[in-house]
Amino acid sequence: MQPAKPFTWASGWKSPIYCDNRVALSYPKIRTYIRQQLVKAIEEKYGKPDVIVAVATGAIAQGALVAEAMGLPLVYVRPVPKEHGMGNQIEGELKANQSVVVIEDLVSTGKSSLQVVELLHKSGCEVKGMVSIFNYGFKNASDSFKKAKCPLVSLCSYDALLQQAVETNYITDKDLETLQAWRENPEAWGK
Repeated sequence: MQPAKPFTWASGWKSPIYCDNRVALSYPKIRTYIRQQLVKAIEEKYGKPDVIVAVATGAIAQGALVAEAMGLPLVYVRPVPKEHGMGNQIEGELKANQSVVVIEDLVSTGKSSLQVVELLHKSGCEVKGMVSIFNYGFKNASDSFKKAKCPLVSLCSYDALLQQAVETNYITDKDLETLQAWRENPEAWGK
């Protein structure tokens, strides 16, 4: 957390906090636990799809772990088509009429995640839903997922993160106020 020197997101938003799920990959016990919970969430909410789809780049490693654990093919989707080689945006073998579950590392505004869902629909796939490691829980993202008719299951939320940070004295009451104020209006915060 660094409110005095906020992080800048791809969306241009300023944030006093940055959630980097890739760090978890460096810790085998944590990485395994996340994989297990993603698999459990998929099986409980969506059943077994034909293919696991990971959103590039943050979700590729977790997607591969989940696909391996479930004995399923893995495909990943780039934000834009590759500028060389085959020019693919969807990497791997994906056929029309296959059912898929999308793996995302983090959902903030939901824009990039739902662009993947839209591309998969255009490719003729049945998108059962999405699972993410973390979700900021912004209302605009929730509304966008509902509008897209794409169920989203997240292992952890911003509210749970704040609760844990308070309970472990990782943040102060003043930090909590800052983080809650940011959550209320992230677009304007830090300007």
